[in-house]
Amino acid sequence: MYDFDVIVVGAGHAGCEAALSAARMGAKTAVFTITLDNIGVMSCNPSLGGPAKSHLVKEIDALGGEMGRNIDKTFVQIRVLNTKKGPAVRSLRAQADKIRYSKEMKKTLENCENLHTIQGMVTDLIIEDGKVVGVKIREGVEYRAKAVVIATGTFLRGLIHVGEKHFPGGRMGELSSEDLPLSLAKAGLKLGRFKTGTPSRIDARTIDFSKAEEQPGDTHLLKFSSRTPDEDILNRKQISCYIYHTNEKVHDIIKNNKDRSPLFNGTIVGTGPRYCPSIEDKVFKYGDKNQHHLFLEQEGYDTTEIYVAGLSSSLPTDVQEAMLDNLDAFKNAHIMRYAYAIEYDYVLPEEIKYSLETKKVENLFLAGQINGTSGYEEAAAQGLMAGINAVRKINGLEPVILDRADSYIGTLIDDLVSKGTNEPYRMFTARSEYRLLLREDNADLRLSKTGYEIGLLPKQEYERVIKKEKDVEEIKEKLSQAFVGPGNQRVNEVLEKKGETLLKDGCTYFELLRRPKVNFDDIKYISEGTELNVEGYPKDTEYQVEVQVKYSGYIDRAMKMIEKHKGLENKKIPADIDYDDLKNMPKEAKDKLKAARPYNIGQASRISGVSPADIQALLIYLKMKGNY
Repeated sequence: MYDFDVIVVGAGHAGCEAALSAARMGAKTAVFTITLDNIGVMSCNPSLGGPAKSHLVKEIDALGGEMGRNIDKTFVQIRVLNTKKGPAVRSLRAQADKIRYSKEMKKTLENCENLHTIQGMVTDLIIEDGKVVGVKIREGVEYRAKAVVIATGTFLRGLIHVGEKHFPGGRMGELSSEDLPLSLAKAGLKLGRFKTGTPSRIDARTIDFSKAEEQPGDTHLLKFSSRTPDEDILNRKQISCYIYHTNEKVHDIIKNNKDRSPLFNGTIVGTGPRYCPSIEDKVFKYGDKNQHHLFLEQEGYDTTEIYVAGLSSSLPTDVQEAMLDNLDAFKNAHIMRYAYAIEYDYVLPEEIKYSLETKKVENLFLAGQINGTSGYEEAAAQGLMAGINAVRKINGLEPVILDRADSYIGTLIDDLVSKGTNEPYRMFTARSEYRLLLREDNADLRLSKTGYEIGLLPKQEYERVIKKEKDVEEIKEKLSQAFVGPGNQRVNEVLEKKGETLLKDGCTYFELLRRPKVNFDDIKYISEGTELNVEGYPKDTEYQVEVQVKYSGYIDRAMKMIEKHKGLENKKIPADIDYDDLKNMPKEAKDKLKAARPYNIGQASRISGVSPADIQALLIYLKMKGNY
């Protein structure tokens, strides 16, 4: 029982995906966690999705991962954000029942073939001849493995801060891992220090919700995973969220207690997330604002705990109470859990390859916050890829490296390895130059083939995607061939109702659908009784047609950009290249390339410190060597 193909250390969002993917690919896998009661725990906010993050969840699902299916089982509210904007930034967001999310993920792991869940704190890596061969737990037991994935979240030398109080902990009430980071450092990996935080939780019975703005969920059928049966979602009771805001009194309290904030008095040394700052950070950075938004989110069906997003803090408990006392909706608020900040160790992303294997220790993979990222979705995406590549490595296969032109997962990993990060990395749509093509609605079309080929996506699901792709092209062809004239009473009715210019001449239905306010349901209504038959297709197929038609001009231009991009991505760099042999390249560029070891010219071109002239010199060198 002590010998495994793959060992995963940590059972958070990264660890769960890594363990499940490895086991489902046929590897005998073990996942170690400090306590089996906290598998898949949502340490901070009780939600998944939102801009770019929903794209990651959909991509994980298209590859055969679990996060999308698990949130579909356990959400208490679901809605689409940015509905008035373009499809590239529309995003699904779901509030989770935190306890049920964890329990369902635990059940999935425990019922997965080839997967063993083990309670134990890993203290040491066992490394022989530069290759990891196992781990040792605190009790002294050694477990052997052909590959190891480290997915430890905030637990590496975690230090919790609440005002003047600070104490070790991976999460509030849980042990931190003090020995494993020393083992990583001993192996030669460079460690850094980051910080994150979480807000207080308030008893819903003590909040005056009449003072806040209600945000109900969407009532129509929405889900993250195409593998989730519709009947599992229909008629689910949803819980409303609420929007509230701070005021100048609260800001004054924070300003008057600046010297008691570990964020400002020098106690905290780790860098915090720029895009998810604490309330004290926001007050001092944006002094011109007299209020900041707060989002009140219930943590599940069977709890009264309310997560106050936007009020993350490391201030002392008495200051936290004073802040709430000066908010009308919280006059009688009872704090169930105080807010806190946490510092933790991470490994500099320059230490990992694009496969997420470390450069210095063979068969050792890193995933999640240990690579300098923040967020459940970013962690799960890395965990999935680390699990996949760990199995492929021990089976002698090439790693799966997703292109940034094909996925947000590829963009995330490429950014980390090529550019590094000096703050907790969070995914945004703006990080992708191909975001118009990398929409959440077409994640299945982009990545299902990869998921099926590596053995994670079921054949039935892949065949569904193939049919969807075929149907989309079939409908677009029908729309391009069929014409509608100005004498059609229904087209005039629809265009007049929607404030669109009436037809003067005939046009194809394809051209008609390109109009901003005309949707696919309009096309079905107008074409009823004509030769054009576009009835009987699934809703997601109809939506895909609508998006591809409306944005066809932009998509065509983006495709040309990608063709140019692919030209560089397809130019492989030999693994054994000697960069010192490039006489016309400056030493700084050589050092950068030697450190990153890019797989292709595209990746090399995105490395900070490598100029276009350096890339040209590299291309000439490789051509002279007969590579191109």
